[in-house]
Amino acid sequence: MRWYNNFSVGVAMALAVTACSDSSSRKYFETTGLRTPASACTVDPRSLGQAKAMPDIDEGNGCEVRDRYSVSSLAGVRFSQSATMNCGLAAPLNTWLDGTVQSSAVDAFGERVVGIDVAASYACRGRNNARGAKMSEHGFGNAIDISAFTLESGRKVSVLADWNGDRAAKKFLRQVRGEACGEFSTVLGPGSDAHHRDHIHLDLQNRRSGNAYCH
Repeated sequence: MRWYNNFSVGVAMALAVTACSDSSSRKYFETTGLRTPASACTVDPRSLGQAKAMPDIDEGNGCEVRDRYSVSSLAGVRFSQSATMNCGLAAPLNTWLDGTVQSSAVDAFGERVVGIDVAASYACRGRNNARGAKMSEHGFGNAIDISAFTLESGRKVSVLADWNGDRAAKKFLRQVRGEACGEFSTVLGPGSDAHHRDHIHLDLQNRRSGNAYCH
């Protein structure tokens, strides 16, 4: 009888896993009106840092990444973990890191940034992980969340811990967030809402109006 019970439990677990992996069960977001990013690469990410071309993602439920790359550094700044993104995100991210982030770091701390903590890149989910919300730009590999910056000295400047920290950290974090709006169409962070209190969200949402949303 024990073997039968174990077999029954095994079958039940297998069915549960199958149900969880079904693509329809993961479509808990709204895709109507979403505009996928352009698929053409204007700049090869491999010319900007450590990047590897990867097979496209298409989960069959709205989430897809065309011209997908796994990126582990840009502009000489290493990532805490490889970020999965479409090729179009790499160039503006590289420009922001190489320009705004480095100049702001030197201005505030007298040293450069050598690393960033990547909190999220590609993720097939709704905005703010809310059921029924529009699909996040993360679902296109069109967004990245950054939670901290590491300086040459080894000091880590955290969005959560240092947003209201010392004068230099506050100046740096506000400047890199504020000037990101020149490269990205959406910039969110502390004060936007509770979901963004611990990171800076950057994306290239393809809006019909062409307007940016920086808050």
